[in-house]
Amino acid sequence: MADKSAKPTNSHEGAAAGEISALEEAFRKFAVHGDTRATGKEMHGKNWSKLCKDCHIIDGKNVTTTDVDIVFSKIKGKSVRTITFEQFKEALQELSKKRFKGKSDEEALQEIYKLIEGKGPGLTGVTKTVASPTVSRLTDTSKFTGSHKERFDASGKGKGRAGREDLVDNSGYVSGYKHAGTYDHKVQGNNSKGN
Repeated sequence: MADKSAKPTNSHEGAAAGEISALEEAFRKFAVHGDTRATGKEMHGKNWSKLCKDCHIIDGKNVTTTDVDIVFSKIKGKSVRTITFEQFKEALQELSKKRFKGKSDEEALQEIYKLIEGKGPGLTGVTKTVASPTVSRLTDTSKFTGSHKERFDASGKGKGRAGREDLVDNSGYVSGYKHAGTYDHKVQGNNSKGN
């Protein structure tokens, strides 16, 4: 309990006022990352881990991914899956003691804030498209031959279902009869020959 009473000094709160707003902005960016329904007021464990990795809180020596997960589980409520911004600051205070062991609690907290401020989720591990001659050759519709050529119009745009399937012509008495509409010509032609 002595730690908590020593933490909120007036000089610390005044100095950290600008930093906390930048910290809260970083919290919100990571909280909404990858979740379309997220409001930015609560953070899931997955996003907490991402924040700790992207902001280099996890150093592999003093703080590991296991430490990050343990702190998250300890801070959040029992039946809750997320943490609020206030709980986020508590979790950072826990981790700052481990990450910056030689410094005082206040200095360690300031250092961990500096790691997070102004950061956003990175796109590490995202697959990039490669422009290779092989891929461009395979996707160039002007070079297609045979039945594959029929699937695209002159501009290279796909015809959709009409290009993929033989659509059945249901006109006429017998569906698909190639000489539809020629019966009258044949009958009249035979009648004029016979007369």
